[in-house]
Amino acid sequence: MRASMISLALLACKTAAAQSPPPQPLWEFGVFGVGGSQQAYPGSKQQVNPAIALPFLIYRGNVVRAEQGSIGVRALKTPSTEVDIGVSGSFGSAASDDYARRGMPSIGTLVEFGPRLKWDLGEAPGGGRWRVALPLRGVFDINHSFDFRGIAFEPEFGWGSRSGGGWGYGASLSAVLGNARLADTFYGVAPAFATATRPVYEARAGLISTRLAVNLSKRLSTDWRFFGYARVDSVAGAANRDSPLVERTAGGSIGLGLAWTWARSDRSAQE
Repeated sequence: MRASMISLALLACKTAAAQSPPPQPLWEFGVFGVGGSQQAYPGSKQQVNPAIALPFLIYRGNVVRAEQGSIGVRALKTPSTEVDIGVSGSFGSAASDDYARRGMPSIGTLVEFGPRLKWDLGEAPGGGRWRVALPLRGVFDINHSFDFRGIAFEPEFGWGSRSGGGWGYGASLSAVLGNARLADTFYGVAPAFATATRPVYEARAGLISTRLAVNLSKRLSTDWRFFGYARVDSVAGAANRDSPLVERTAGGSIGLGLAWTWARSDRSAQE
């Protein structure tokens, strides 16, 4: 729902998975590092510059999966569709780091849990494949006793391709929608936190932001991979565009990283 270090971690794991040549190993374990610049949340003027190094695990079991930005259970698999139940998340942001939210409660580390439908639309002109993903997830704040923060739905239309030289490319367009409770987490202003420049605002359910993203990756060797991404988030036409916490219509994020595979299974995954 917002750019964060955990979101970057999931992107890195997804890139690493996409770069593995067939047949893919059942599991891979390694470390990645990524750094970049990103918006604190859609509509914020605040740019943060995260850098993080974390281990990653990819597991491609018939039922349990840990790859492509999610850890969860595959409930259904056909040649063109897949349904899984997954978990993802994002680190929080301190209100003291953002002028618009100063004095308000910080946004905690959020975890998301729920089903996702993935649909392979077939080959795209010029190579690659079209895809659609439809995740619907409940959102919980682990910094506040796992308080329920709302429901998120993020339909995504994407394209991905891989060249013979080891380069991988991708692009996607998505819309982030949330119920009133989730919108309030980012854009609501309660009377206790209103000021002369930050009036009371009751957040509404609906579109939170639209998102256009591109990514690329390159296999440098058997164990090393390079990846990068760029993304633009826009709140034009969003349900809470008039919130005093929205300071600009569009903002960008960019990042670069390296992933190193320390160990992998000799056994291949069975799709």
